[in-house]
Amino acid sequence: MTTKPAAAAARATVYGYPRQGQSRELKKAIEGHWKGRVTADFLRETAAGLRRSNWRQLAAAGVDEVPTGDFSYYDHVLDTTVMVGAIPERHRAAVEADALGGYFAMARGTQDVAPLEMTKWFDTNYHYLVPELGPDTVFTADSAKQVAELEEAHALGLTARPVLVGPVTYLLLSKPAPGVPADFDPLTLLDRLLPVYAEVLADLRAAGAGWVQLDEPALVQDRTPAELNAAARAYRDLGALTDRPKLLVASYFDRLGEALSVLAKAPVEGLALDFTERAAANLDALAAVGGLPGKRLVAGVVNGRNIWVNDLSASLTTLGTLLGLADRVDVAASCSLLHVPLDAAAERDIDPQILRWLAFARQKTAEVVTLAKGLTRGTGAIAAQLAANRADLASRANSPITRDPAVRARAEAVTDADTRRAQPYPERATAQRAHLGLPLLPTTTIGSFPQTAELRTARADLRAGRIDTGAYEERIRTEIQEVLAFQEKAGLDVLVHGEPERNDMVQYFAEQLTGYLATQHGWVQSYGTRYVRPPILAGDISRPEPMTVRWTTYAQSLTSRPVKGMLTGPVTMLAWSFVRDDQPLGDTARQVALALRDEVNDLETAGTSVIQVDEPALRETLPLRAADHAAYLAWATEAFRLTTAGVRPDTQIHTHMCYAEFGDIVQAIDDLDADVISLEAARSHMQVARELAAHGYPREAGPGVYDIHSPRVPSAEEAAALLRTGLKAIPAERLWVNPDCGLKTRAWPETRTSLENLVTAARTVRAELNGS
Repeated sequence: MTTKPAAAAARATVYGYPRQGQSRELKKAIEGHWKGRVTADFLRETAAGLRRSNWRQLAAAGVDEVPTGDFSYYDHVLDTTVMVGAIPERHRAAVEADALGGYFAMARGTQDVAPLEMTKWFDTNYHYLVPELGPDTVFTADSAKQVAELEEAHALGLTARPVLVGPVTYLLLSKPAPGVPADFDPLTLLDRLLPVYAEVLADLRAAGAGWVQLDEPALVQDRTPAELNAAARAYRDLGALTDRPKLLVASYFDRLGEALSVLAKAPVEGLALDFTERAAANLDALAAVGGLPGKRLVAGVVNGRNIWVNDLSASLTTLGTLLGLADRVDVAASCSLLHVPLDAAAERDIDPQILRWLAFARQKTAEVVTLAKGLTRGTGAIAAQLAANRADLASRANSPITRDPAVRARAEAVTDADTRRAQPYPERATAQRAHLGLPLLPTTTIGSFPQTAELRTARADLRAGRIDTGAYEERIRTEIQEVLAFQEKAGLDVLVHGEPERNDMVQYFAEQLTGYLATQHGWVQSYGTRYVRPPILAGDISRPEPMTVRWTTYAQSLTSRPVKGMLTGPVTMLAWSFVRDDQPLGDTARQVALALRDEVNDLETAGTSVIQVDEPALRETLPLRAADHAAYLAWATEAFRLTTAGVRPDTQIHTHMCYAEFGDIVQAIDDLDADVISLEAARSHMQVARELAAHGYPREAGPGVYDIHSPRVPSAEEAAALLRTGLKAIPAERLWVNPDCGLKTRAWPETRTSLENLVTAARTVRAELNGS
């Protein structure tokens, strides 16, 4: 294929970049500040140094226009809340007294004040802080952060483009504030919000911004006519401003659909669109609306969410088609590179044959620059890169690593009977109650307990060769003993072993399954200072040997109370990994489910009576368009049932979900056919319990009464009040008492007190129900 040069030089750009630094310097500085070991000034200097490093890397790679404003201490949506002055009343005094301390209080809460609710950013594993708005919300502009970061980039001699969350997406992601009627629509505040954006845009123009990017990813979802009209009005009004930079409205993660014609007609100077596989329909849709005559198009042709090398020839074909649809075409990744690790070149333990298939943020930046060069100067200018890329793609396609005939044959042989438990839930519930003998309102935790300093030191010593496997495993035994002893003393009913041997709920299993690759430095932000290393799903999946049976049975030997076996479910194993893009996700999910089914059956054989298969990602992986929901939920729920359907009726299957909008998937939760589900509910004030009740959910449920993503310790009275709220929706014989999520990230002092208060609350409400 030969591509003719573009009429105008194509510019290379990205929408955002990983924030943490090569060695997670930002995480360390923030957590040091929280612990009082690092001053605010040191934290600010560290952050400024990371920003400068990112911009210099981008510029050195050949990026023509670097993004500013995407950097955050915690979350870019929370930054937007500060920018528009929508500080919740309960946090206002703290923000006024100390802006940085108040910012972190909104994110994490304090002992006395609850934080903002947290949920997933569209269908990614990134979490954002949900804005709280009401009819009395007063917006005020605070452009200090955005202006300061733009000026920092200009001081380095760089062309920079501030990136802001757009006003429509900001309102569509918001929720009614506590005390505001649930039917309040934040979008009704649009006319009140737009003047604030106008002021911020004017400030940025005064600071030298030529372009400002307004991100509107919410418009790739199904939107009502009223919502589309609001988007049209927003960009009509912003476009009509005279004191503003040029506006680039960006969408990503999926096809724009009906919103494309709205934005194409808007009086803005440019659009940034996703043209990767899931949004490929944008190409034909853009042609159907007549293109973007007189406007700039930034084409997201490099996948910003996955780690496989780009097919440069295919992307150039797309770019060549787009040349006739806009005044100028520039090249970008499909979304912020926040969602991928920083640099594949840092990986020393991955087979070089496989490493050539991978592209992290720095490699994706190079791909964007190469494509811009090829679009500008023709394919002859990048002939060497195209040849190397073709070789990389062929290496992966032809590798025996990617295909295991035995795994594929087993997956193809699965029948519907393999995905159904032999007895209906009512019969199972009777058998389980007789077998387990649990009290009313049984108490448990979600699985993980705090990872102590001693445990982390032992893990580091093992990696460094300072101790051997025997010494490390002795530390694991000690941790399990201590966790079991605490739970028994606290009075919990169903215990866990605490997962001291696990580094991460996905990575731990991935390291023991064929077909997965682990990274050493592939950190990606999940929320705040929580970073994970998603494993890479490169080939067909199987389980060579049991993964959890040994430590679970050891824990059970220490107590007469039931100990839960703990597994991560097949959908979450995909969602929190970088998945292969060379076969349907449903096919991969079935392979993972079969491997986990073997583990479930082995746990039961070893005497485990309660087995929890976590699926926190079931909702977050839900496609953004309703038309795509049914097909996804069909294979996702089947994969869970395939994992769990082989057990006896008296073996109790649990699942767990957290930080998502559960109302959208209540039927799917039902279709999982788990015996017990635990869900996040503390920050949302038991909303999920009401949603389950409205659906008529017939099984047992544990809506969380302890928000573990905050350092605050809930009192027994607070937990009891939440329980009483839950009882209004879920009958006592089907209600469990548990935290929102695992306790790995918490410290032991707060964990002890919180769980003791949780048990006290359960006993108090249990006594009320028994009339004693």
